[in-house]
Amino acid sequence: MNSEQLAWKIRRHAVEMSHISKSSHIGSVLSVADIIAVLYNDIAQFDPKNPHCDARDRIILSKGHAGAAIYAALAEKSFFETSELATHYADGSRLSGHVSHKGVPGIEFSTGSLGHGLSVATGMAYAAKVDNKQHHVFVICGDGECEEGSVWEAALVAYHNKLDHLIAVVDNNRMQSLGFCDDIISLSPLSDKWKAFGWNTICINGHDHNQLRKAFQAALQCNDVPSVIIAETIKGKGISFMENDILWHYRFPHDGGEYENALLELRAQLPEGLKGQYQKGVLE
Repeated sequence: MNSEQLAWKIRRHAVEMSHISKSSHIGSVLSVADIIAVLYNDIAQFDPKNPHCDARDRIILSKGHAGAAIYAALAEKSFFETSELATHYADGSRLSGHVSHKGVPGIEFSTGSLGHGLSVATGMAYAAKVDNKQHHVFVICGDGECEEGSVWEAALVAYHNKLDHLIAVVDNNRMQSLGFCDDIISLSPLSDKWKAFGWNTICINGHDHNQLRKAFQAALQCNDVPSVIIAETIKGKGISFMENDILWHYRFPHDGGEYENALLELRAQLPEGLKGQYQKGVLE
């Protein structure tokens, strides 16, 4: 399976999961799907048979409301059965709406209250440096989340301590829960802010897998300073009627047109190598 196939599966699973559970945040999941696919398929080091291996890379989804994307990636990477994804957000399920590490192999830290992930990742990277460990710590943040002061406190600490094994990714879809970031608290120019805090700053198209791979590789080779990849994305990417529409931060695809049309659009984007594996509305 290549990263493009994994990204498609993440989107397909997520639409199904949000529809079944009537849950929020499908727009955020779709914007981050390519980032997560490349990270889990081509970059991060882990072993699903030994999820607590000390040498593993740590991955934290700070924008925890997009947890369906992480769950889908973990299931496709054999941390647990894909059939369990149908329990997402259900009462008693371990696959909670905002990503949770409780009982879920491959999840490092429970998130959902925005602004915490980078601080935790900074602590993990600092501990690894003190212990002379070689693993990397990846943290995926939202752009709206970067309005939180704790993000910038962590950025200062990471630069001061030369945490070059820390790599942040900002899912820069330019939207947050109730509108466009620039209309609420402007982050522009976001790259200049990270550069001013001393970080190695890389700006790319967050849906281009080749650019993502090159950005991650460049960050992995950076010395003495932490790196941030500012990934320009589209909220709702892959479903035309969801793209750049704030409605889909909280709405789920309903029966009677939305869900069915979302599946039709995804089916039209089916990557080579997956054709013949999927039937209408059924994930085999």
